[in-house]
Amino acid sequence: MRPANIQVFTTTEKREDASNIAKILVERKLAGCVQIVGPITSTYWWKGRVESAEEWLCIIKSKRSLYKEIERVIKEIHPYETPEIVGVPLTLGSKEYLKWLSDELAGSQRTGTPST
Repeated sequence: MRPANIQVFTTTEKREDASNIAKILVERKLAGCVQIVGPITSTYWWKGRVESAEEWLCIIKSKRSLYKEIERVIKEIHPYETPEIVGVPLTLGSKEYLKWLSDELAGSQRTGTPST
């Protein structure tokens, strides 16, 4: 059985963009929580050159069944031409936290108090 819960990662150039993505995903119940970390330094290949930039990392807590909608929303509002959008399955976690996460996402009947 594949894990139902995931974390999705994306990075933005501006903290305001990261905050906007977080707010929209949580308001739409596509994420139970989005943590914003930064600034971080990213070094990467872009259009044939090595680039380096200060970025903000969004760690999006959700479930596998919502990934495609999360990806669609991020692409719709993200300012980057090719934003990082990757999902990683959660294979372990406290039962209480994973239940809270499940309860907070789209399709759930119950809401609770977060303990991110």
